[in-house]
Amino acid sequence: MMSAHIAVRDLTMAYGSLLIQQDLNFDINRGDIFVIMGGSGCGKSTLLKHMLGLLDPAKGDILYSGESFVAASPDQREAMRRRWGITYQSGGLFSAMTLAQNTGLPLQLYTKYNRSDIDDIVAYKLALVGLAGYQDYYPSEISGGMRKRAALARAIALDPEILFFDEPSAGLDPISSRLLDELIVQLQESIGATVVMVTHELPSIFEIATNSVYLDARSKTMIAYGDPKTLRDHSDQAVVRQFLARASGAGQGKQL
Repeated sequence: MMSAHIAVRDLTMAYGSLLIQQDLNFDINRGDIFVIMGGSGCGKSTLLKHMLGLLDPAKGDILYSGESFVAASPDQREAMRRRWGITYQSGGLFSAMTLAQNTGLPLQLYTKYNRSDIDDIVAYKLALVGLAGYQDYYPSEISGGMRKRAALARAIALDPEILFFDEPSAGLDPISSRLLDELIVQLQESIGATVVMVTHELPSIFEIATNSVYLDARSKTMIAYGDPKTLRDHSDQAVVRQFLARASGAGQGKQL
């Protein structure tokens, strides 16, 4: 039996004496599109920061392909991070760099490809996200949806095993949000990555997620884990069923 691609074990998150979440235990399997969900202030983004190594847990561990990230040395952590692609809510593009320069930056920093090879890879990655021909544009010259796609092109520059998304559709209109969802699925299938995302776009949960965890702000722990559609219909937690039933008909604008 293969181990989980990502395993969260006995994780407790806290800011000093302020407990955020405790006793988190769940697996993210290879190829999952995994959503972290829950009510406002439950610790969704904090969990993502722990998974990225931006915060250290008060207790517990996070394992990648069976390797402890918490116990890893700085060099080992860096090696793990090289297998990840990350997009942030704002996109995180460098405003003074063109889309080609933004996308090519990871290739310049972490590979030995020559300029010609990098240019070819950049053109291919931008084409994958629907931005063929936009290499010389700056972020300020394109729409918000295009900036999200450009950030995604940079995130997949190194063909990552895992893609992390923090509110990928934030600020987009419903049509652009749906197109981005479709693009995430297409990229997951084409590069075979595992996807982990925090999102407040409720339709995305049912459209693309294959697995999820629900963090409860009141009990400060996870109270549901599994396919969102199954949780909506069969969870033994009323708050989860209500949350997802409301979500399924709410449309845009409700906050996770």
